[in-house]
Amino acid sequence: MPAGPSKSSLSLAAACALGGGLVATVMLFGAVARLEYERTALNFSQRANVRVAAVQHGLQQAVEVVTVTNQLFASVQPVTRQQFHDFTVPLLERYPFISAFNFHRVVPGEQRAAIEAQLRQAVPGTVLREMRNGRLEVAPARSQYNIVDYLEPLAGNEPAFGLNVSPNSRVAAALAASVASGKPAATGLLTLAQDHGGQHHGFEVLMAVYKRGAPLETLDQRRAALLGDTAAIMRPHGLVQRILADANLLTERGVMVDVYASREPDPATLVYNGGPAAQPGPLDRAGTQLAALLHAPDPVAMAGHIDVAGQPWHVVVRQAPTPFLDNHTGSLSTLVGGVLLTLLLTVYVQATVRRSRRVQALVAERTVDLKRSNEALIEDVIARKRTEKALQESEQRFRQLVTMSTDWYWEQDEELRFTYVSSDVATKGGVDSARYLGKTRWEAAPGFLDSDSGRTHKLLLEAHQSFANFEYVVRDDNGTERWFCISGEPLFDELNRFMGYRGTGSDITARKATEQRIHHVAQHDVLTGLPNRSLLQDRLSQAIAYSERSGQPIWVMLIDLDRFKFVNDSMGHKAGDVLLVTVAARLHGALRETDTVARLSGDEFVVILTGHGEERLTPEIVQRLMDSVAQPVMLGTKEFSVTASIGVAVYPTDGAPADALIEHADIAMYRAKKLGRNNFQFYTPAMNDEAQERVRIEGALRKALDRGEFVLHYQPQVDLATGEIVGMEALLRWKHPELGMVPPGRFIGVAEDTGLIAPIGAWVMRTAAQQNKAWQDAGLGQLRVAVNLSARQFASPDLVADIERVLADTGLPPEYLEIELTESLFMSDIAQAVDVLHGMKALGIKLSIDDFGTGYSSLSYLSRFPIDVLKIDRSFVNDIDRDASDAAIVASIITLAHNLKLSVIAEGVESAGQLDYLRRHGCDEMQGFYFSKPLPADEFAALLRARTALALAAPELDEETA
Repeated sequence: MPAGPSKSSLSLAAACALGGGLVATVMLFGAVARLEYERTALNFSQRANVRVAAVQHGLQQAVEVVTVTNQLFASVQPVTRQQFHDFTVPLLERYPFISAFNFHRVVPGEQRAAIEAQLRQAVPGTVLREMRNGRLEVAPARSQYNIVDYLEPLAGNEPAFGLNVSPNSRVAAALAASVASGKPAATGLLTLAQDHGGQHHGFEVLMAVYKRGAPLETLDQRRAALLGDTAAIMRPHGLVQRILADANLLTERGVMVDVYASREPDPATLVYNGGPAAQPGPLDRAGTQLAALLHAPDPVAMAGHIDVAGQPWHVVVRQAPTPFLDNHTGSLSTLVGGVLLTLLLTVYVQATVRRSRRVQALVAERTVDLKRSNEALIEDVIARKRTEKALQESEQRFRQLVTMSTDWYWEQDEELRFTYVSSDVATKGGVDSARYLGKTRWEAAPGFLDSDSGRTHKLLLEAHQSFANFEYVVRDDNGTERWFCISGEPLFDELNRFMGYRGTGSDITARKATEQRIHHVAQHDVLTGLPNRSLLQDRLSQAIAYSERSGQPIWVMLIDLDRFKFVNDSMGHKAGDVLLVTVAARLHGALRETDTVARLSGDEFVVILTGHGEERLTPEIVQRLMDSVAQPVMLGTKEFSVTASIGVAVYPTDGAPADALIEHADIAMYRAKKLGRNNFQFYTPAMNDEAQERVRIEGALRKALDRGEFVLHYQPQVDLATGEIVGMEALLRWKHPELGMVPPGRFIGVAEDTGLIAPIGAWVMRTAAQQNKAWQDAGLGQLRVAVNLSARQFASPDLVADIERVLADTGLPPEYLEIELTESLFMSDIAQAVDVLHGMKALGIKLSIDDFGTGYSSLSYLSRFPIDVLKIDRSFVNDIDRDASDAAIVASIITLAHNLKLSVIAEGVESAGQLDYLRRHGCDEMQGFYFSKPLPADEFAALLRARTALALAAPELDEETA
């Protein structure tokens, strides 16, 4: 016999497997590595773009700070040093990267001595100086100077005070650019006077200041009206550092940012350096060479150009080298895994080849074994008999197990008729087994084939397929409905002929009842038992499908309870729950069986009405629901009535998509709320426009206070006895950069609903107090200023402390601040209102009731509240010279107020007839267009300086006073 191959030699098949596996591994490794390089490049590009965008956005915000200081000079002229100090200190605290704010004043050469005298009053010894070759020198005589007149903070920046910057070409160019564009302009890098030795650099962002009231339409007009500019000195390194820190970009490793204050990356203009690049290690250098072979080098840097108030800046984002394994774990894992898998495959092929060789040797051995098998066959016959006996014992055990379990056993013949049903079906399922014998399942269970599932099950049986966990309903011997669950498998003989079925069954009635309860809980509100949001959507889909088939309309109503929060707050949540359950029952009782009422959330309900045949949907149905809700409810020992506001959306007549019906009903409901509650409104597309307008106003309103878009106008209050101005009412105006002057009617309601009225009201009070104090200090008279108080401010527990803080901070004597309150602010809780008003009165301020006679007027609270003034609403004043009823009401209010020792102010006086009537009946003061409309602060100051007064006329006595 020839010698076989060596056991250690590698077979041809194993060698092919090894070679092919290595080639495939290398190709897969290359593909994965390239994907890793592309992913790394994309990731770096995204991170770089984020940093460039962050730097650009941050620099733009820094530039906007200059516009803030410029607004001070645009709105108030002249601005004092103290005002400049008070205005810039908060900005310096908020923006630490700003070294200083200053005001450059353009001064003719002949006024040098005068301006130096003014500067020495602020800092003794100050003379006009200039920067020459990095040093400060006394400025020579010039025809015009541009000096640093105001400087904050002065500490640390003294060398810049009185500095003439007109010789500085970069500052002059930036100022010319600001005058030409009307926007802030930035200089290039400057050597600052306050930097000793000229080693540090900064830059200025400035914006021109013009004479107030001068025409500015053309460039020549702006040059003629130029007074100077406001500027911010910024440290670029700190500025960029703050921008990246605010964007959480400093803590992220692997990316470095270099910022140049020039169009190209000039080392001389480098203002921020993100750090040096790390030196790669040996493994990294090997990875770089591998990347070059794959034509996928790692990204190194990305650059971006940004504009900083007209000056080009250059941003370079560099990627720090990272360990090769950090970015190439997948490809290396693929390489190692592929090599290992190839080796395992090679071993397996080699083992298979060896096994086939052994099989040939075993064939001869099996021939010998076959002889031995014949001898063992006799022993198998004996073992078979033992097996049959064991099978009989197993069958007996099976029957015992069936008897002990909750299931029963059954068998059917080839015609699907029951041939056997275990007797325990009676005890476990409540059905006598005789009911099934000789019948099919659908014959023994009437109605079985009425359902789709029953018919499908019959087809499955006729196809001789096995089945499991099929559920169906039967009536037991007592007529009770039960649920059975059955499983079965077909039987075939040795010729594969169908013999019937056998299987098991069990009673799952209890489980089905539990599932139904869970399903009901999942789709119904726990408190009211009404359908919840999930079931509501299903019912709405069904109603829409019916409407599309029948052409009948459907109405979707959203019902919101008025003053429900008052019930919860005043009587407790248990009373609120009782009210919700009662309202739910009333709504359900007022509707048809085909209608749906669901609880959406809180005190909101949704009703779906569907038209049927001749039954038309009419507004009377909605009114019937409102009337049913409005019936009194006993909450504990108190009887309480609640009303509802309802919005109605109609499908398909309003052309709205079906999935927007509830949203449109909600919009209509809010319209009903706005119209005074306790009414219903049908949705119209115009309401959606109004809602969009509200969203737009709300979004802009949240930024208006921070951006300084609010201004105050002041309407004079005139003493009718002397004709002199004795006070003014501060009225809020919103100057939006795009919408223009937004009237209060468009945003006050939104501010109250969103809660923004509280910070806005606080700003109004503080600003009005500061302005009044400034006018008093300027010798324009000791006038009082009236400020309206919102409901949210009145409800604040810190109201008295806030007013006291405003008086302390502004220095305004309390007797010159008047707080105007509407009657509705304190009618809900008189006792609490008394305490709050007495606390306010203890500060020494004056209190007035605004719009007297239009709210819940009550004579009792006038004697209990420490009120000083009643303001007669303009609705009564409008027709006092034409309507006897309004005239009588006004005369009665004046008499009542004087009897209670209160002063009276009439609002909305617009004609001489109205003024004459008020004078004849003893009204103390007036305000209205007859004397003056509300004026901006500068125009109101001009009115005071002109000593404008109301013309006096001798009052004529009427018949009643004669």
